[in-house]
Amino acid sequence: MKKILLLTAAVCLIAAGSAFAGANSNTGCGLGSILWTELHESGSGASLLVQVCEATTNGTFGTQTFGITTGTSNCEKASRIVKNEAFEFAAANLDNLAKDIAMGKGETLSTFAELMDIPAAQKAQIYAKLQANFSHIFTSRNIEAGKVVDNIVTVINS
Repeated sequence: MKKILLLTAAVCLIAAGSAFAGANSNTGCGLGSILWTELHESGSGASLLVQVCEATTNGTFGTQTFGITTGTSNCEKASRIVKNEAFEFAAANLDNLAKDIAMGKGETLSTFAELMDIPAAQKAQIYAKLQANFSHIFTSRNIEAGKVVDNIVTVINS
């Protein structure tokens, strides 16, 4: 393993002298994007070798996950975080959730709100907001649960 890391580092250092890198959407963010793009500010695109170096650096040090979680290392922190339980519940109960949102109350909506950690004091206000924005949440008959949850989060945060 040490040999592979040393070989990768050597190849990446050689690439640093000859390749040009810019902001690269293929490798995303993390230490690799900072380390390798900082060395090549004058370039307009990243060579395959530099992209491999960026990805290897991110994978080796695990900085991409940390950056996404914290909003550091050229990463954007996620603006919407939804627990898996809430998504899974919405997917399994989408029709009942739609009915409850349309009514502004109901057991399915109450359970979903619990899974979304909505404080009890805010539930009535949020239920009314969701009911008023039903057409923004359920934008078509064939909408998928993931989009519904994204729309709910957008409505709640607006």
